[in-house]
Amino acid sequence: MPHMRMIKTVVLCLALWPCLSRASNKPNIVFIMADDLGWADVGYQGAEFYETPNIDSLSASGMTFSDGYPGAANCLPSRSCIISGMYTPRTKMYQPGRVAKGPAELMKLLVPNQKDAKGDGTIESTTHLDPSTESLARILKAAGYQAIHLGKWHLGSTGQGFDINDLDGRGAGLEMDNRLYGDKDVAEWITDAAIGHIEDSAANDNEDPFFLYINHWDVHVPINARAAVVKKYQNKLGAKEWSRDWDPVYAAMIEAVDTSVGRIRKALEASGLSENTLIVFTSDNGGHAGATWNDPLKGSKGSFYEGGIRVPLIMSWPGKIEPGSVCQTPVTGVDYMPTFAELAGAALPSSQPVDGVSLVPLMKGDPIPERSIFWHYPLYLNSRLQVKPVFGTERMYWRTTPCSVVRTGDWKLMQFFESDALELYNVREDIGEQNNLAAQYPERVERMLGTLQSWQRETNADIPTTLNPSFDPNFNTR
Repeated sequence: MPHMRMIKTVVLCLALWPCLSRASNKPNIVFIMADDLGWADVGYQGAEFYETPNIDSLSASGMTFSDGYPGAANCLPSRSCIISGMYTPRTKMYQPGRVAKGPAELMKLLVPNQKDAKGDGTIESTTHLDPSTESLARILKAAGYQAIHLGKWHLGSTGQGFDINDLDGRGAGLEMDNRLYGDKDVAEWITDAAIGHIEDSAANDNEDPFFLYINHWDVHVPINARAAVVKKYQNKLGAKEWSRDWDPVYAAMIEAVDTSVGRIRKALEASGLSENTLIVFTSDNGGHAGATWNDPLKGSKGSFYEGGIRVPLIMSWPGKIEPGSVCQTPVTGVDYMPTFAELAGAALPSSQPVDGVSLVPLMKGDPIPERSIFWHYPLYLNSRLQVKPVFGTERMYWRTTPCSVVRTGDWKLMQFFESDALELYNVREDIGEQNNLAAQYPERVERMLGTLQSWQRETNADIPTTLNPSFDPNFNTR
């Protein structure tokens, strides 16, 4: 019987989809991304304290991707993956600020750091997406779309082909990037602007579809929200005993993002555009350890354990995507470009690689061929939630050390460059990554490591090898 239900679901999904090659079927695309919203921070994932009724309703209306990932574990590189369709070794965008964070004395390998931005001179690291990149905005515009970006940018001083770049919803230019964190009103301003674009498109009977790329500043630190909403969650926290000391201010920031999702959906419905609009909701990386908890996942933002890279991901399109459906196929940030290009009838770039695959078959209920997805980070990152030790010690200090990661099917292999240590997890059975199975499955490790190393060569991944002459594992950070 379960098998028959699956067949019925697939048939239903296929029946809902028209031929996407006809220009009249080009959908509007509304892409909404929260900043640092954790996989466990939403109601449909079982959040205990936070309230996300609009995000939960969006999930019920469409497809939830249980294994949705960004292309990186922090904000700048994950955004570069979306806009370029390329993995981070190709763009060399690894870290906001460009250099490793933490004391250089605790880094075994010599990499660009806060004391020595050059490192050994072999590792490329930049904070700007090359202006010549064939961006997602450019390829959609070539297919007849208007491309509008609202909110956080984080890709440099070039707008990458968007018709509109508005960082606060009131006309702020790219020079305001990184200056709107903690603004308690910016989520509403961005939403107002998004609704204005939706209403203008409907009022003008505009036949050109639009790509609305909405990047909330919330829920990134500093934690700040409107007093009345904070008070609501303070009262909720004090009304009973909870499993932990939840932060009412962070909860209010989540509500600001959730309210935005609800308002945008209502605007699409009121404007008569919802039937021809794909909504995507996600986050740029896992939850920040100083603001929330990612349990049952291990790690947090910046870590390449699941807590740093598994995120909420929903796709909803009335009449096209089956309501309440769940996809367990792993997907990642470089997949958006080929997905949106297929829906738009747009040509993919010929001047640069496209590392992702179209997710349109998954949206229909069909499988895609099994493939591997990858992450790479050649720097160090310290943290409040420490999951990696200083090399040669048991002193937990790092959020991550230089590493590469590959996931194939249910299996995830992590390669840490300080010692070439390998960790293997079955993340379907062990979502918390508590059991390193590398010693039990040497053939699988060898096979996956070969796949990972081939990818490193193909993408010219920066791998640190020079020993740091200043390395001192006993260095006192206090």
